[in-house]
Amino acid sequence: MTRAVVNLADEAATEALGAVLQAYRPERGCVHLIGDLGAGKTTLMRGFLRAAGHPGAVRSPTYTLVEPYAFGSRWVYHLDLYRLADPEELEFIGLRELVDTGLLLVEWPLRGEGVLPAPDLSVRLEAMGAGRQAVLERLTPQWPAPAGIIEAMG
Repeated sequence: MTRAVVNLADEAATEALGAVLQAYRPERGCVHLIGDLGAGKTTLMRGFLRAAGHPGAVRSPTYTLVEPYAFGSRWVYHLDLYRLADPEELEFIGLRELVDTGLLLVEWPLRGEGVLPAPDLSVRLEAMGAGRQAVLERLTPQWPAPAGIIEAMG
């Protein structure tokens, strides 16, 4: 496991981190996005998805639980588990098929504990004044070392 911390001055910096993460995305795997309400998880996702080529709005799938995005033959699934009542509900949305076909980016992953796959990368966002702090932890070799990701932000 490797870890790095980056200070994000504003919303644009949070989106920029998402864009850099997108540049390194593996075909499959799981990323846990951790942080309180308003910490910037969906902003990070917006940067990720726009950098991948998604032209539309990016909203957190709080009520639908999952929002799929296709980029050619590659799939990205944005999950928001904030309203999940029981982790077993993930079986009803077809979690096993999602894991086999694409990359999962999961907000509120602790609510799916025991059913979600282990993360390859964890991104913890915390408010710091007007900005944010992101703590990236690489838990498998699927992603480059977090220090390299941060360096790529320029």
